[in-house]
Amino acid sequence: MLGKKRKLGRKIEQISVGEKLILTENIEDKDLLLYLGLTNDANPLYIQHDYATQTPYEKLIVPTIMLTGIITSAISKYLPGPGSHIIKQQLNFQKPVYHYTSIQFLFEVIAVNHEQHTIDVFVEAKNESNETVISGNITVCPPHRMEMLNEKVLDNF
Repeated sequence: MLGKKRKLGRKIEQISVGEKLILTENIEDKDLLLYLGLTNDANPLYIQHDYATQTPYEKLIVPTIMLTGIITSAISKYLPGPGSHIIKQQLNFQKPVYHYTSIQFLFEVIAVNHEQHTIDVFVEAKNESNETVISGNITVCPPHRMEMLNEKVLDNF
């Protein structure tokens, strides 16, 4: 692992207010089953049609933490990308997201704070009916500059 170059996301100097990222995610059975299997979450609202039809939701819904995972993954992969870290998030789940739905996520940089080495990102997700299902803000620490490997860096090994 030492000496292997890893691609990092953009540094804070390369990010500006107004930048946007739009992603579309399709919620498929395989994704839900993988999530539920990894977390051992057997909430009937997520997996039992007969139960869900008797609730105000009327259909199976997607766990909110799974939707949060899609958002955090987009931060880690794209904006700002690998090496970034979410330090604060406030998300509002305004409407349920149902199985087999296509969700469009909008990420927009709304603030860049060089002193604190953070950016604020507005997040909004809409369903196929163009209804807002998620909105909120995330504070992210973009990747830091890499130092040359020296004996100080190796203290962690």
